[in-house]
Amino acid sequence: MSSLPNDLFITIPLTTKTLDRYYIRHSIFKALEEVLPKLSGTLLDVGCGQKPYKEHILKHSDVEDYTGLDIETALEYDEEVKPDIIWDGNTMPFKDNSFNCAMATEVLEHCPDPEVVLNEVYRILKPGGIFFFTVPFLWNLHEVPHDEYRYTPFSLERHLNNCGFTNVTLQATGGWHAAMAQMLGLWVRRSYMGTNKRKLLSAVLKPIIKRLIAYDKPEHVQFKEGQMITGLQGVAYKPLTA
Repeated sequence: MSSLPNDLFITIPLTTKTLDRYYIRHSIFKALEEVLPKLSGTLLDVGCGQKPYKEHILKHSDVEDYTGLDIETALEYDEEVKPDIIWDGNTMPFKDNSFNCAMATEVLEHCPDPEVVLNEVYRILKPGGIFFFTVPFLWNLHEVPHDEYRYTPFSLERHLNNCGFTNVTLQATGGWHAAMAQMLGLWVRRSYMGTNKRKLLSAVLKPIIKRLIAYDKPEHVQFKEGQMITGLQGVAYKPLTA
């Protein structure tokens, strides 16, 4: 996804220019807000990018120490904001049981072998540690060619269980109405069309997108046949005892 100032990750307004990214940014931040009371101590942000949530996490949770981790070849969002630690995508440069919690927002879809990353997250977490994550489901190709997967809840839970995580909880970030809103926003802001046509259609579609989002109830979404989702949010735990 393209870069936005850090405040637009947290307080992004719904305007004709943000129709493509409003809902996904809003849903990621909403998911983070829900998990903040469970985060404490030391936190590792995997695939941190420009670290848009760092200050909010430190101010609004019991996290005392934040470490941003990213690969050396990661997309550069900001010349002045760099990861705290660089890794090779295979082995995180930390000892076992180093962190109380970890997070990865919109990262796992870029991992060629997700279980390599999940195994490392599991290894560096302390027993009882929590892992918070989000992944997209309905989104355009991005960071090409490093766009690897779109996960169903079933595949994502299987990968987490394969790596030892337990108490996996998954929830849709949006259902049918949000999916339509997000698709309309992506179409009008990112598909090929003239400037004047884009401006006109954005103005026409904004109230429709706003209404669709208001109708959506992601907390009621069930992972059943025929259901559409915008993405997934979840938490998983490293057991207290192996």
